[in-house]
Order: sequence, then C-alpha cells, then structure tokens
Amino acid sequence: MQGNILQPLVIYNTLTRAKELFEPINPPFVGMYVCGPTVYSDVHLGNCRTFISFDLIYRYLLHIGYKVRYVRNITDAGHLEGDNDEGDDKFAKKAKLEQLEPMEIVQKYTLGFHEILRIFNTLPPSIEPTATGHIVEQIEMVKKILDAGYAYEIDGTVYFDVEKYNREYPYGVLTNRKLEELLEGTRELGGQDEKRGRLDFALWIKAKPETLMKWPSPWGWGFPGWHIECSAMSTKYLGTTFDIHGGGMDLQATHHTNEIAQSQACHHTAPVKYWVHTNMLTVNGARMSKTAGNGFLPRELFTGDHPLLERGYSPMTVRFFMAQSHYRSTLDFSNEALQAAEKGYKRLMESIRRIRKIEPSAHSSVNIDELRAACYSAMNDDFNSPVLIAHLFEAVRIINSAIDKKETLTAIDIDNLESLMKTFVFDILGLKDESEEHAGSDVINGLMELILDIRKSARDNKDWATSDKIRDRLKAAGVVIKDTKEGVEWQI
Repeated sequence: MQGNILQPLVIYNTLTRAKELFEPINPPFVGMYVCGPTVYSDVHLGNCRTFISFDLIYRYLLHIGYKVRYVRNITDAGHLEGDNDEGDDKFAKKAKLEQLEPMEIVQKYTLGFHEILRIFNTLPPSIEPTATGHIVEQIEMVKKILDAGYAYEIDGTVYFDVEKYNREYPYGVLTNRKLEELLEGTRELGGQDEKRGRLDFALWIKAKPETLMKWPSPWGWGFPGWHIECSAMSTKYLGTTFDIHGGGMDLQATHHTNEIAQSQACHHTAPVKYWVHTNMLTVNGARMSKTAGNGFLPRELFTGDHPLLERGYSPMTVRFFMAQSHYRSTLDFSNEALQAAEKGYKRLMESIRRIRKIEPSAHSSVNIDELRAACYSAMNDDFNSPVLIAHLFEAVRIINSAIDKKETLTAIDIDNLESLMKTFVFDILGLKDESEEHAGSDVINGLMELILDIRKSARDNKDWATSDKIRDRLKAAGVVIKDTKEGVEWQI
C-alpha cells in the first residue's frame, strides 16, 4: 500500500463486534460484496446512504492501492413481501398493479436506481449481477445443501433446516444470539405450515399456477428464495471466502444470518472475513419509514417537494451531509442540519477554488504534512469521514488565513495543500463542485466576463445605481458576486 500512510487501516467487524486490522485474504486484491436494491420501487434514502457509504469505502481502498472487485447485486426475483417466506412476490404484485410484465418493472426501477446513484456521483461496481441471471448457480447451491443434509424438500419447496445446522455451527453468530433466544421471538408454526422448524427458511419456492416468474428445477417449477441469491453470486465472483460483505444493519438478523448459514452448509467454511453494516436514518429524531409517513425519496429531497422539507437540497449537499456522520452512526435528517451542511459544502468548494489566490512565501507557518497525516489517520480508523471533514475544515482555515496573509505557505506547500484538498474532497469523499458544473461552459464564462466588465466600468464612473442593479439582478438569477482585494469572484 501507499507509503504515505502512517498507520494501518482498521475496520469494525460486525461479526466480532470490534475494530480489526484490515488484512485481505490475498493482497493486494480485495473482494467486496454489497447487497443491492430490490428493484420493484424507487430506491429510498436508506438504501442510498448504504451505497454512498460503500462508495466512500470503495474509493478509499482503491486510493491506498488495493485492487478491489466490488460486486453489488440487483434483486429482481424471489423477494416476497414477508421475510418469513410469506406474501406475494414483490415484482409480480407491482406488475399486476401497473399491468406490466415483471421484467418491465425491473427495468424501470433498475434504470431509476442507476440514475439516482449517478446523480450522487457514486462509482459503478465492478460487477452488478442479477438474481434472474444466476438461477442455475442458485439451484446448484441448493442441491449441495440438500446433499450435505442441511435442507429438506416438501412438495416442491426446499427449506433450510436451521436447528440441524445449529448443532454444528452457531446460527446466530452474526447477531451474537443463541438459537433459544431467536426461537423465543418467533411464533409457533400453524397447522398449515409445512416447515419443520420455526426458523427454517426457503431456499427454493414452489410456483403457484398463477406465478409469473418461475423456472424449472429438480423440484419442479419455482423460484429462488431471497437469501440464496446473494450466497450464490458472491461465491461465483469472489470465492467461498472473501474479504468484505456489506449492507444496511436491518439485513443482519435475517438476510445476512441466513447467508452465512447457507454458505457454511454448502462450502464448510465461513464465507466472509469482515462484515460491515451501515446504520439507519431518522427524521427529526424519529426512525424514517413509509408507515410513519416521514420518509422521502431522493428526488423529493432534491426538489423540496415534501411536507417535511422547507426547500430542496442539491445532491452534493446531501452527499456531504451523509459524510458528516460516520457510516455506523444514526443519520438524522432535519432542515436545519441540511442547511448547515449546505453552508459547509459551499465553504469547502469555495476554499478549493481560492487556493491559487495564496501568494507563495519563502517559509511556511503551518505543517501541511501533519495535516495530510491526520486526514489519512481519520480514514484509516474505520473510514471516519466526520473526523476527516474536521481536518479538511482546518485546511479551509489555513487557506483563508494565507489569503489574508495571516499565515504563510511556500509554493511547494500550496501545491501540496491543493493536492490534499482535491484528493480527499473529490477522489475519496466523492464530492463535485456543483457551481463549476453550472458555470463550466465557455458561453456562460464569456457572458459573465462581459457583465462584470460593464459593472466595473460603472463603478469606475461612480455609477453606483447601474453597478448595484447588475449585482442585484445577478443575485436574483442565482449568481452571487463578491468583491475582493484580488478582484471580483462569482459563483452560481
């Protein structure tokens, strides 16, 4: 890894409930699997928080020299409404409501998901496999689990035998709970339930005559259970044991617990070295959810078209806001917090644009190498983006002080400071300067140059009315101009 990092990377491992030194199985290669969206509806902010958090992790691992294979799946089959193999298939239900083919639903919401993540400036994964594209692999895995004696078939449906598995492996290892505790919180099986055990879950589900999405299998026509798809796809692309498995913390107790059980039963080895989970979202202190009526979609957040929002917030403001909380901490949305993040984000962007206004000195009054080491130290401590951002605002203070000649920097230190800011702000935090996106065209730059020349002539002639009118009309159009000792600055 890069020699400029003063301390090793440590990651919090949900499996051990402790921070651990990050030691990949086969360095410099890293395998990372993140549970992707179930594409039957618009992606919600909780999902976005997870994917933006893992985008930060992915970017940093790449930056420090690892060769990362990042696999993030698309769930486009097999996800029933209930986690206990009950209810209708989410895709079929939505397809019937909208009078479309299930794969039209999948296509519509997959495209929408990709567009939202593009707007949030996330890097695409190395591989994005779909459940429907890996039916063969899932069937083969179910056959192996059956052959190993950890599953049973009843009338075309194959169930995983949790209690039998637990005799050899601790089923609740990820959540640190014993089987007895888990059984206490589970309802008794009804007379119509064909499962042997209360915690047993379906690996393959028999299709009903009206089922829209079904495939042939050794047990008849059916479709895969939700959990088996991730085990099959992660194994195919990352091996029977890989480095990092990520997702939201809501997946720990059922989905990820069942993934571990399936993989262990099939391959007789623990599937993942480091389990990494993001925390939940709240709104004004209450958990964000559809049922509570306090959830909003990313586009509602951008436009402000929601009763809980005073106005819209730009994608980079939202991304910056998310980075201000550690991925394992609860993230609370409020208008006050978003507006504070907006100010912080704009201040950060403005400082980067102003670095080149610093006049080089023969000596430096600050140590840029120490600041750089502090930034790496924050990220090496379980990707601590809030602490990193605090260090970046120390850099902002240095930039402003140096421009005001309260501190001094050599030409080399100015170069190093600019490199540090751009590396951590753009490459690692994944932010973009939205004002540059708007103001980047030659036409706009040319027009602004002409307008500011006219305003300067008015000011030189003491025509304050014209000068003020130009300033006020630009402000009304969303362009702010600022008179400084070095000249006029403007931004959208």
